Amino acid sequence: MNRRHTLLAIAAAAASLAACSRPADKPAFRAIDITGAEYARKLELPDAEGKPRTLADFAGKVTVVFFGYTQCPDVCPSTMAELAEVKRSLGADGARVQGVFVSVDPERDTPELLRAYMSGFDPSFVALRGTPEQTAAAAREFKVFYSKVPAKDGHEKNYTVDHTAGSYVFDPKGRVRLFVRYGSGAQALADDLKILLNEGA
Repeated sequence: MNRRHTLLAIAAAAASLAACSRPADKPAFRAIDITGAEYARKLELPDAEGKPRTLADFAGKVTVVFFGYTQCPDVCPSTMAELAEVKRSLGADGARVQGVFVSVDPERDTPELLRAYMSGFDPSFVALRGTPEQTAAAAREFKVFYSKVPAKDGHEKNYTVDHTAGSYVFDPKGRVRLFVRYGSGAQALADDLKILLNEGA
């Protein structure tokens, strides 16, 4: 074997070893893979009926958690509408997708308002509403930012809320797996949810 063939053989062997060391079963997600993150591991808040909820309540489902508020003019309704669209597009598998909306504006987001808001997207979606202290604790756990922005008219109740616009996705075992940036698109989300729904199948 001449020197050129020897070098080619070494290069091929190195490529083969590199391929072996790379996890063959690592999914090619479209969203940001945060598998194993040391945050977003727990969520404990009451739902719109006042019933305490945790992530364990949604075991067996792919759960998508979004922090927002009902008077949000664009990001919140478009995110929830997109999730509802994706769930429908998955057909029978859509029954294993759970949407969870966490209010960052419990002062104005009453239980009645949250129930009506969720039903406008998908009746199975769950809204969570804690005290201001509980909301702040949940946001810290998820590394979610939110802050009131006073209205220009100076009216105390006409504020908006700046907040993190992405969604967190949990697999059927309740482990946080993905962070989905706002605006990623329905198809990208559907593709990622299919991967999680089919894991271990």
